[in-house]
Amino acid sequence: MSELKVTPQMVVSFTYSILSAEGEILEQSDLPMSYLHGVDGKMFPKVEQALTGKRIGEEVRVSLSSAESFGPRDEELTFQDQIDNVPPEYRHIGAEAMFENSEGESVTMTVTKIDDGMITLDGNHPFAGKDLTFHVKVTDMRPASMEEVGKGEVLESQNPVMH
Repeated sequence: MSELKVTPQMVVSFTYSILSAEGEILEQSDLPMSYLHGVDGKMFPKVEQALTGKRIGEEVRVSLSSAESFGPRDEELTFQDQIDNVPPEYRHIGAEAMFENSEGESVTMTVTKIDDGMITLDGNHPFAGKDLTFHVKVTDMRPASMEEVGKGEVLESQNPVMH
């Protein structure tokens, strides 16, 4: 087992599963992804804290409330319209459309319901409002380069394929 431990400024590669409060797997990745521990803010703080000090091959299970993960559902991010007002390519469950809000930010909305001539689009994250458990396994790690620390992100050119 490697002597390296997850500490700030380490590039940590991991696989994960996200489970519902009932234990159902909602999302899973067996292909490692990487983040810059303690620097890039891309990992939920409670999960990052649980990973601190772990070695390659070690796992953590962390339960997060909706407030600690993807936040509460915001019903103002749902929109309903007559299906005839929507282009044909968006008239199916799961279709995604990009919209711009009043602040000029892009919002992705997903078709979540079609019923009685009406279509519902939802801009909430699919896991918003849900308590979740994250199961994360450390698959590899290395010290971050000075450039990565300076930019605050993992650079693909410096992230060799993990084995």
